[in-house]
Amino acid sequence: MEAKTLFDKIWDAHAVKQIKDGPSVLYIDRHLIHEVTSPVAFLGLKKRGLKVFRPDKTTATPDHNVPTENQHLSIIDELSRHQVEMLKKNCAEHGIVYHDLQSEGHGIVHIIGPELGLTQPGMTIVCGDSHTSTHGAFGAIAFGIGTSEVEMVLASQCIMQPKPKKMRITINGVLNEGVTAKDIALYIISQISTSGGTGHFIEYAGTAIASLSMEGRMTLCNLSIESGARGGMIAPDDVTINYVKGRKYAPKGEDWDKAVEAWKELKSDEGALFDTEYTFDAADIEPMITYGTNPGMGIGISKTIPTTDGMTGSDKATFEKSLQYMGYKAGEAMKGKPVDYVFLGSCTNGRIEDFRAFTEFVKDRKKAPNVTAWLVPGSKHVEYQIREEGLVQILEAAGFELRQPGCSACLAMNDDKIPEGKYAVSSSNRNFEGRQGPGARTLLASPLTVAAAALTGKVTDPRELM
Repeated sequence: MEAKTLFDKIWDAHAVKQIKDGPSVLYIDRHLIHEVTSPVAFLGLKKRGLKVFRPDKTTATPDHNVPTENQHLSIIDELSRHQVEMLKKNCAEHGIVYHDLQSEGHGIVHIIGPELGLTQPGMTIVCGDSHTSTHGAFGAIAFGIGTSEVEMVLASQCIMQPKPKKMRITINGVLNEGVTAKDIALYIISQISTSGGTGHFIEYAGTAIASLSMEGRMTLCNLSIESGARGGMIAPDDVTINYVKGRKYAPKGEDWDKAVEAWKELKSDEGALFDTEYTFDAADIEPMITYGTNPGMGIGISKTIPTTDGMTGSDKATFEKSLQYMGYKAGEAMKGKPVDYVFLGSCTNGRIEDFRAFTEFVKDRKKAPNVTAWLVPGSKHVEYQIREEGLVQILEAAGFELRQPGCSACLAMNDDKIPEGKYAVSSSNRNFEGRQGPGARTLLASPLTVAAAALTGKVTDPRELM
């Protein structure tokens, strides 16, 4: 029997039809929707006189446009308010479960999926959002789709997709002190570039990956898209199974036993072939920080910004333009660079473990007076845990305030925008020009590096404060 990759096993089990010399028709197990990419899709259904085919397979929550303060009040921004209201109305009309602001299940779509047990191994999962790759941490095929494809899935529970190539990235060894899943992701992208994964689905493997918690794995898979890949995945193991067990929508009783039996078979066979392979050593990874305007422009925090030596043509021009935007020079150290804002949150690092790590780091210390800090839980459940575990008192004693759940300062689609020219050390996923606000300058880093910057008011190696 032919040796198969984990990706092939799940894809082939969901391929309803293979179009000759064309895409596969893929069945979708779980469709997640939010307020930004769904209104036009619902409008398309209406024009065609169609209903949602499998409303039970769709789950909705508003996240991108929502304010992270005073959520009990009406949303001030008219466009944002309209989009949220339309999502609520469309869900009511089609019988879709909707997690409204302030409700127990509300939060960023990629955080509530796993929390509620909607995300399970072996599934196909889509959402009109590129960071859907997060759910691949469970051994699922999860990827972002466009608005026309959102309509296609609502109408048929299927999608047409060309089958991507397969890549395996293996990281063996023990992670150094202060190195998190976020640092692994930024390290990989710095090595293979933001286009290195193009056309591929990545499987992450190796002892360093197996050592990650479920939340760390979600962070790593979340950032797969930033290497140009279609998605990323990790084979399920006991860590995965223990995380899913007992969650609201997880299988129960005999169904659970059957599911676990099936999930344990979800791994790449020995000898399975990948189109591309990379191997890295965990010992080579240190806390990372970006210096430019794409997630691949990252370095170990003790290193200096690269020079243009060996660069030519458009590569050199793009590099120079990026440094000009950031106000940095080639060859400079990143450590000690001034910081105006810090952001802890987003679908990348807005989970309870991120808040625990940040809180432990700032405990019995004080926030730098020159820093504005936005700490935004990824969901209502995370907010509840922060309060329940007494983290909020530690944070407040250190000079921090907790906001309410939402995508917040990850992207400039709500009130939380970094002002022009200001520097933000951010736990989010993208540092493009204007991503966090027009003219904002973003330095991507882990929650620990964010915490270190919050305390010192400058780019700081977290290991120096540990």
